[in-house]
Formats: sequence, structure tokens, C-alpha cells
Amino acid sequence: MKVAILAGGLGTRLAEETEAVPKPMVTVGGKPILWHIMKLYAARHYEDFVIALGYKGEVIKRYMVEYLNLETNLTVDMRAGTIDRLGEKTDNWRVELIDTGLPTNTGGRIKRLEPYLAKDGTFFLTWGDGVSDLDLDELLAFHKAHGKLCTLTAVRPPARFGHLELDGDRISEFSEKPQTGEGWINGAFFVCEPQIFDYIEGDDTQWEHAPLENLAKDGELMAYSYSGFWQCMDTVRDRKLLEKLWESGEAPWKVW
Repeated sequence: MKVAILAGGLGTRLAEETEAVPKPMVTVGGKPILWHIMKLYAARHYEDFVIALGYKGEVIKRYMVEYLNLETNLTVDMRAGTIDRLGEKTDNWRVELIDTGLPTNTGGRIKRLEPYLAKDGTFFLTWGDGVSDLDLDELLAFHKAHGKLCTLTAVRPPARFGHLELDGDRISEFSEKPQTGEGWINGAFFVCEPQIFDYIEGDDTQWEHAPLENLAKDGELMAYSYSGFWQCMDTVRDRKLLEKLWESGEAPWKVW
């Protein structure tokens, strides 16, 4: 079963990080956030990836091409002109890297992946900037059970500020950045059937607008409500939070 990852956006709210690399290549714990996302899918043996490239896609291509050499010990024989890997087993991934255009919107990027996804049936879809400890097998089982075209993982985002309950001028309750007090939002871990491509017109289509709106109107969009850990890397503040969690040795998304 294939995993589609959108990795072509500009990442403007991480501008100081994304001048040199695309947002999925911004690192947490010395590894690109894209690597973390792929590792959490691979932990459940979903290891066939289709990555939609756009902004600075060549950086992701170069990383994937060099990945095996970077992750293993090598013997470089300059006399013979050979490079040998020294037997270590690396990740069992197959990665298709597809240029989906620089200005293409999210729906358009998904549509451009149709030739690489549709023939294989059900597929996962996510963005290249968010991690979770979500059980992907349970998500897939939920999707298969309801029989609709698309499942969206609904999450509660971490609050940005402390929560106050007021009784007049008196603070009756204070809680530091609760997560469960926030409303449900799109957590961007989808399971899709190939028919969703029919809901996307072209490059200018934003997935979060007409396609999801029309899938919902047609009764073909279901929500998998998940209250566990979820965090996107949308800002420098988000990156620092993820870095802190990784450095603690207790990163919730590290399920491998």
C-alpha cells in the first residue's frame, strides 16, 4: 500500500529555515522532518512512498539518492573507482519522487500523483510537515469498515496559550496550554480511494476547499477522531517544540 506525501510547498512561515531547503527537509534531531514521517509509516510496514515535489525539490531528490550511502559505513576504493556498503541493513523503502510543479496547489499536486497511485487502490496521504503517534493500522481499519472514499484524521491542536476560566475578575481555573480544550481540526493523515481524483479539477485546486467540501456533501468523507499526540511544524516555534521533545528521548511520534 502506497503512502503519498506532499512535499512541494513554500513553507513561508518557516522562511528563515526554508531559504536553503524545502520545509520537509528542515531537521528535527538532525534528521529531516520528512524522514520522521517516513519512519512512522515504515514502522507499520508501509514502505512504498510517492513524494510530490515542488519548491527546491532537487534537495529532496539529492537526499534520497544519497540516503543509502549516508546511512551506512562505506569502503571508497579510489584506485578501483568503487564504493561498497559494508553490509548494514538500511530502511526497506521504495521512493518515487515526482515533480508536481512549483506553483501547483495541494489538490493539484495530489491530482498529478494519480498515475502513480490510482492503479494500486487504497492509499495513505499526508503532508510533509506533521508527526503523530497515530496507529496507522487502526486508521486503515476504520477506513475499510465505513467504505467511503476518504478518511480524514481529526485532531485537537495544542493550544498556543494558557487557558483561563474567569469568575468575574477572579481566575477560577488555570491550565497551561491544554490540548483537549481546542476544537477538532484536519490533522492531514488521510486514507483515500482512487475515486477522490475525480473531485480535483487541476493545478489550481486546493484540496482543503472544493474536493473535501464536495466529498463531505456527497457523504464520502469520514473523520477518524484522534486525541493522542499530533504536532505540525508550521513555524519556528513548532520546530523548537519538536526539537525539545526529540532531545528529551521521549518523542511521542518515535514509534520505531
